Parts: sequence; structure tokens; C-alpha cells
Amino acid sequence: MACKWLGHRVVRALWPLSFLAAASAAVAPQSGCGGAGSAGSAASPGDASPGDAGADEATTPADGSTSNDAGGGEASSTSDASLGADAADAAVEGGPDAGAAHPLPALPLRTSSRWIVDANGKRFKLASVNWYGAESKDFVVAGLDRATLPSIAALGRTLGFNSVRLPWSNELVETNPVVDPAHVAKNPALAGLHALDVLDAVVAALAHEGLVVVLDNHRSHADWCCDVAHGDGLWYAPGFPESSFLADWTTMAKRYASQPAVVGADLRNELRTMLDPGAPATCTACGTGCPCLDPTWTGDNGPTDWYGAAQRAGNAVLAANPNLLVVVEGLGYSLDLGGVYHLPLTLDVGNRVVYSPHDYAFSHAAYATYADMAADLGNRWGFILEQNQPFTAPVWVGEFGTSHGSPTDVSDTSGQGFWFQSFRQYLANADIDWSYWALNGTEATGYSRTLGAEEGYGVLDTTWSGSALADLTKALQASQPATQGP
Repeated sequence: MACKWLGHRVVRALWPLSFLAAASAAVAPQSGCGGAGSAGSAASPGDASPGDAGADEATTPADGSTSNDAGGGEASSTSDASLGADAADAAVEGGPDAGAAHPLPALPLRTSSRWIVDANGKRFKLASVNWYGAESKDFVVAGLDRATLPSIAALGRTLGFNSVRLPWSNELVETNPVVDPAHVAKNPALAGLHALDVLDAVVAALAHEGLVVVLDNHRSHADWCCDVAHGDGLWYAPGFPESSFLADWTTMAKRYASQPAVVGADLRNELRTMLDPGAPATCTACGTGCPCLDPTWTGDNGPTDWYGAAQRAGNAVLAANPNLLVVVEGLGYSLDLGGVYHLPLTLDVGNRVVYSPHDYAFSHAAYATYADMAADLGNRWGFILEQNQPFTAPVWVGEFGTSHGSPTDVSDTSGQGFWFQSFRQYLANADIDWSYWALNGTEATGYSRTLGAEEGYGVLDTTWSGSALADLTKALQASQPATQGP
């Protein structure tokens, strides 16, 4: 999640976006453009005829099934290819709130034009939620000090989500520390385990509930994200060169190759401006004497070329586990995927690339109208959904969110509520896959964060046992069912 708006540098003209409506086909943007780089801090969708995302009844999507096999080997305290099965079994099966396993969709998942489909070719819409904390200095998802792992996983399913985006840091993989027992206080079976073993247990608990997982390389150093001052804006950082980035992804892809519920690899979170590694240690922002690097999408394999790095990382992931979807974020806090128009990403294995923009109300100046949002977002990334184009691919909005402080933050005629209802309308019009930020009822450790404090954007309350705001839960549930498909 981007923590503040840092400005957007416009690198190309905007133009209107139109959608084609068809009875059983996707509503898809028809035009797009390319761009080498931008700086900003998150994105949102826009276009087409109004779509009402406010259903009154909670709904739970159902998309095919296979046997729910959590897979795995012996518990490991190193980042090898084995799963912490003993810890996972203890956490998932040992609690009174762990019921019978729920079926997974027909796996593995693939892409087909602008859709994500299951092994039978049926659309599987990712209606996801982010569960953060493992990327932080805690090295474990938040909430395990407040509620049992099986109960949190089950709540994710009963709220209607079918998938979870799990952030992690390179520091977690490379150091794999023993997790502080205080962070898993409600889960004694996890006490004394290493971070990767606890992550194994989390994945297994989600799989037990029939939820699939996308692993997200959120940053290099363990911390909150994202700004310039705290670094990690590119896919490499001091102490974590590109070789580590690639090696850590290989480790993670191999580790979960026997866990079918892990369906995707989000290569890197929110590419953005980063202080040059050679800048003085006193620098906290770009300026005189404090040079910065901006990510680009050029294909020249230069030190800022995210296209080339994403291609190398995607191929490394697929070499380790060819069944994964490869999720690729854009530039400027993943607000901008315009470069895809002229230079779509190609990998050694086909039908794997999914593009993932982000968006928040604070990511840009307020939109006056829905049409303004639609034109802007269509220019940034909505065009990717137009079918039968060289750039056509699925879009999964990896982060968007709003405050749960008031119903007016969910729906209103202005401000945050207007943005959120308009964004959901945009998602509904083209039936776009998405992942809400965040499931969390409480914060993890990090800069500008307080461990255990209320997560203001969270779906869950601070007990991790129920919804923080009924209006927010209902709005998300209304957006979960698939309404279009191939």
C-alpha cells in the first residue's frame, strides 16, 4: 500500500476511453498508449455505463473444484523447497474452529485473452483480499495474536473472498528468523517456528478453506511500504541486488510447487522512485545532491528497466514452477501500465501474464465525475482489457481500499466515498478481478505504524472476529461474483 501521494508526472496525453458492451463478452477498453515511466502513488479503474455494485445480500462465489490437498513435506527452518507441513497441520487441524476442508477450484489457473480461467477453461474471477504483516518487521501476518489461524482463514471464506494476496519481503526469505511468540499468542502451535514455516501454515490454512493464494514480493527490507525515504522503490536495493531478487523468487516458487493453492507470483509491489544507491545517507527525498532513479518500461535491460527485470523474474519463477500465474505491476506505485500498449511482456511459458494496477483516493487529484475517472484509468491500464490485441491480458487490481470509519467512506457524492463507489462501478462494468487492501483488523510493525493499532482500511474489526463496517463488507460482497466470461 502506498502511504501518501507523492505527485504524478504526466508523460503522455490522455484520451477518452470507450467500452464495447456485448451480451456475453467482456466490456473492454478500445484504445491505449505507451509510456516509459511515471511517478505517483496508486491507481483506479474507469469507464462505461453505470453498474450498481450495491447488492443487499452477501454472496459467496463458487468456481469449480478439485480436492483440497494442502501438500507439503517436513517442516523446515530454512528457505528450501519443503513445506512446514507439521506446523500447518497443527495450526489448521488442531483448533476447535477448524472444520472440514473446502474444495479448491480446478487448478492450475491460466490466462485466456483478458480472463483468468481454471483447468477446465471456466472463468475464475479473483475476488481477493490482502493479508499483510509477513513483509513487515514482525515477519508474520498480523492478527495471530488476536485470533486463531483457522478462524481468520474461515472468516475470509465466509465473507465471500476466494483468494488472498500475501506480501513478503526478501529479508524474510534470506534471514528466516524465529517469529516472536507474542505475534502468534493465540496460536501456540506456531510458537518457536521460523517465519517461512509460519507462512507455510498460513497458506495451508487458507487452502483448507478453499482459498487460493498469490505471493507478493512487497519489498526488500522488512518494513511498511511505500515512500521514497524508506527505499526499496525498484526490484533491487542496498543489500539486496537483483541476483537476490531472482534467487528469492526461485526459492519461493520451489517451496510452494507442491502446494496447489499457491496460484500466482506478484513479482514486485509498487515500482516507484528510489534514491540512487550512491546518494548520501542523509538523503530522504530527491533533490540537489540527492539523486534518484525512476523505474522505466523500455526493454533496454538498463538499471531502471522494469520490463526486462520482470521478464527475467517471471521466467525464473516459471522455471521453478510453471503452474504459477505471473503478476506484473506497473510504474509509479503501479498507477501506470501504459508501457504495455507498445511493449507487452512476453515470457518463456505462455498464458501466464496478469497485469496488476493499484489505486486509492489519495493516489491522484480528486475526480470531478465518473467519466473523468474512466478516461484517466482507461489511459493508464484499462485498455489492456480490450480483446484481440497484442497487449490483451487479464487485469487484477492488486490493491484498492477505503476507510471503514463511516458509511460515507464507502458511498457518497464527494470525497473518499465518491471515489470508492465510482471505482467499484468501474470494476463492475468490465467485471475486473481485484484484491482489497486489507483484511487486517490491526496494524503490523513498521514506519508510521503502531503494532496492534486499528487498521483503518481493514475489513475486520480489531478482534479479528467480525466486520469493522457492515457497509464496506456488503459493498465488497456485491463485487465478488463473476458476471462476464469467455
